[in-house]
Amino acid sequence: MDLGIAGKVALVTAASSGLGRAMAVALAAEGVHVAVTGRNEERLEATVRACTEHGVRATGLVWDLAEHERADEVARRVADELGPVDILVNNTGGPPPTPVQGQDPQLWQEQYGSMVLPVVRLTDAVVGGMRERGWGRVITSTSSGPITPIPNLGLSNTLRASLHAWSKTLSTEVAADGVTANVIVPGRIATPRVESLDRAQAEREDLPVEEASAKNRAGIPAGRYGSPEEYGAVAAFLAGRQAAYVTGSVVRVDGGQIPSV
Repeated sequence: MDLGIAGKVALVTAASSGLGRAMAVALAAEGVHVAVTGRNEERLEATVRACTEHGVRATGLVWDLAEHERADEVARRVADELGPVDILVNNTGGPPPTPVQGQDPQLWQEQYGSMVLPVVRLTDAVVGGMRERGWGRVITSTSSGPITPIPNLGLSNTLRASLHAWSKTLSTEVAADGVTANVIVPGRIATPRVESLDRAQAEREDLPVEEASAKNRAGIPAGRYGSPEEYGAVAAFLAGRQAAYVTGSVVRVDGGQIPSV
């Protein structure tokens, strides 16, 4: 399927590995020029090379999302190097596993500043141009926690839920201008983040990591973890012209794992 987005410009945050990288490469495979951000310059450059292998232009910008005040600067740099952003993929790292109770208020503030504010500020920096041009995509990658809270991920469940409400509200404000806003939710995808969560669970339950992973796979109707490439493909579809009437939605890529309807 030709998604009709060749020549568009995308910005994908936290794309030096895992889901962010997979979404960036999937867009590049569709002919989209891609800017990626991340904290690790070496891994970021590896993502840039993976994108350029598809014959597109790509650039990497080192950016710690906790420095959310740099959002306008990042948007300007992308526009200078590749052109105005047509497709924004908001991806952020996850906070440390914790219960929701008893956390230091400073930790809440820090995680809000690195998980929520950069998404809001970066979107504000580019969505005006999308509306003026009459076309745009805002895709925000979150977690299954806002739908079914995940034990011991209290910070993530809470803060990512705020992004669901924000995206839905945004979608109503920009739909008439040809801009869509959707959330994409991963289940258990085989990424370094999920590996770290499996290790943390194994430590809590005094199990071998392999046994903890097997327990998690047993709760997935598909019987396996998803691949980053499968996740990236869904993000690319949401960016495509065929998805122009999909907005304000939460799309699950979970192998049937999330138990609610």
